[in-house]
Amino acid sequence: MLKVKNMWKSFNSGTDHEINVFRNFSISFNEGESTAIVGPNGCGKSTLLNLISGSLPLDSGKILLKDRDISLLPEEKRSLSIGRVHQNPSFGVSPSLTILENLALANKKGESFSLKNLVKKDSILSFKELLKTLDLGLEDKLNTQVKFLSGGQRQSLSLLMATIKNPDLLLLDEHTAALDPKTSFVVMEKTRDLIEKNNITTIMISHNLNDALKYSQRIIMMDKGEVILDKKSSMVTEKELLDIYTRQLVAKITA
Repeated sequence: MLKVKNMWKSFNSGTDHEINVFRNFSISFNEGESTAIVGPNGCGKSTLLNLISGSLPLDSGKILLKDRDISLLPEEKRSLSIGRVHQNPSFGVSPSLTILENLALANKKGESFSLKNLVKKDSILSFKELLKTLDLGLEDKLNTQVKFLSGGQRQSLSLLMATIKNPDLLLLDEHTAALDPKTSFVVMEKTRDLIEKNNITTIMISHNLNDALKYSQRIIMMDKGEVILDKKSSMVTEKELLDIYTRQLVAKITA
């Protein structure tokens, strides 16, 4: 479904500060599968998502989505097939616009429109029904500016907006990291509901090993731009992941 082939990516190339993140890196993701990616800071997790989404360019290699080469497509073009929820609850929404206007914007992705005629009356009911699935009462706050919502409410709204056009792929970039544990649990449950209901292929970055195992079917651990573990989540324990983390940390300290 998604294939990354022979990918190379460096930063500050040709300088004393050159960082080679990926060297001839390849990986594939199956359709309908939910994959969690874990690993220490700097291992390449977010860079991988940025390369897939198009917010960073490849140095070389290919990215294929449903056998279509998207390697050179700009981010806005890829966003028609790829939804994304960021760590910051404000990144996936327009805080100064209302809940209704945000949903209408997301629903117009890839279409030409004017802000004056952004919200169609015949779409309001369907937006309300969508919001009801979150069970957060947002369907009764359609005209509330998003900046007045809590972080959990904004992330839940971001999830709806990222999936409203039924994307082929959903990228979750530590989307609960900025939330308190109680709110994080609620958002993760809503995330799983949306993914399962719409059968969306998902790649999720998480520093919470328990969440990574609980809310995925496949777990990948990365280090220094390489995959060091790739298993079904049901076949891995949190202790095993922690042990690998510890070994990698010790290796870095003693190197």
